Amino acid sequence: MDAAQLSRMATGKGFVAALDQSGGSTPGALTRYGIGPDSYSGDEEMFDLIHAFRTRIITSSVFSGDRVLAAILFEQTMDREIDGIGIPDFLWDVKEVVPFLKVDRGLLEAADGVRLMKPMPDLDALLERAGTRHVFGTKMRSLVQTGNQAGIDAVLDQQFEIGTRILAAGLMPILEPEVDIKAPDKPIAEAMVTAGILDRLAGLPEGAQVMLKLTIPSEANLYAQLIDHPAVLRVVALSGGYSRDEANRLLAANHGLIASFSRALTEGLHVDMSDAEFDAALAASIGSIYTASAT
Repeated sequence: MDAAQLSRMATGKGFVAALDQSGGSTPGALTRYGIGPDSYSGDEEMFDLIHAFRTRIITSSVFSGDRVLAAILFEQTMDREIDGIGIPDFLWDVKEVVPFLKVDRGLLEAADGVRLMKPMPDLDALLERAGTRHVFGTKMRSLVQTGNQAGIDAVLDQQFEIGTRILAAGLMPILEPEVDIKAPDKPIAEAMVTAGILDRLAGLPEGAQVMLKLTIPSEANLYAQLIDHPAVLRVVALSGGYSRDEANRLLAANHGLIASFSRALTEGLHVDMSDAEFDAALAASIGSIYTASAT
């Protein structure tokens, strides 16, 4: 694990850009960008278009380590290049942004009020490839839809089991047991997830640290113990479907919690914008998220 990247993630100011839309979420991301499904045919064209969008973000002069600590990549993005440089290396060497990789394969159908991650039979090979491409860490998402203890235990057991494998591969895992912002008992579910994480942190290998990506809590500063825990490198928050303004407002009420936004980060960006218009809109987005993450 790169010492400079580890230090940056532990204490750096800024937020994490989530640029990891996969096959299921890419059509929506492209539509919001102004590229409808009738503009492309098949997955290959779709992924080329989302790559062009991500490249426009990453290469923008306003996207840099001054305010963006890290970026989470989709697997295909990790394997591509910008200006002949592998994207993870471009992020760190050119932009001073720490590269992460989304490793989950999506979600199973709901059971016990949650959606577990699908099996990842090729995880070890993917982690090895990520290491050769100089990726610092990984991210994997589960979904909690209600405060069901059995379901939440299953989600957290799966997250920590795979997270331990990722640590053993020399990478920093971001565990993401998302609580649905539409959950009928969201505050209860968030409290249960927080308690379950605290219980399981004690079972990590001695000296090991993980990162956490969590829903912005209904109760401000609910995650204070997690943020201060010696086994937690950093706690970041997902936007979860909130608008950027709402996500920023809620985030700012939580001391030490920083953003890892996807949809909220790219809100308002459009394919037809000139480069100057695009950069100005992206700068405004980055600036507002940075400010909300600095509380």
